Amino acid sequence: MWQCPACGRSFARTEQAHFCKDGPQTVDYYISVQPEAYHTRLESVRQTIRQAAPEAVEKISWQMPTYFWKENLIHFAFNKDHLGLYPGPEAVEAFAPRLTAEGYKFSKGAIRLPWQKGLPLALIAEITRYRVTQVAAKD
Repeated sequence: MWQCPACGRSFARTEQAHFCKDGPQTVDYYISVQPEAYHTRLESVRQTIRQAAPEAVEKISWQMPTYFWKENLIHFAFNKDHLGLYPGPEAVEAFAPRLTAEGYKFSKGAIRLPWQKGLPLALIAEITRYRVTQVAAKD
């Protein structure tokens, strides 16, 4: 067990990434507290999603950047080994063949984009646009 010296919370993993106290309130703050070497990459993901879904409202939900238009469209989160992208299970299923072909790991509603592979910004934009189309079709 590892205990955070700042907040006292205990975790199974040593040096577990977490937010002490209430967590981030803005995406700017979320990005600013991640390791500096990742700021530009996280900002690139942010801008890619914003361009793909300009009508979406940016907020923090589940302690991660979230883009909302009628419902949550997509979230992303920093991990030391990868960027977690959370577009929901239907989007992951729709992109599963491509994700598999390109060697990305994924689960029901999450996609892991390893930092060492570089960020597939075009793919992130495509998934985001898919979610916008999917939500618009519900009307």
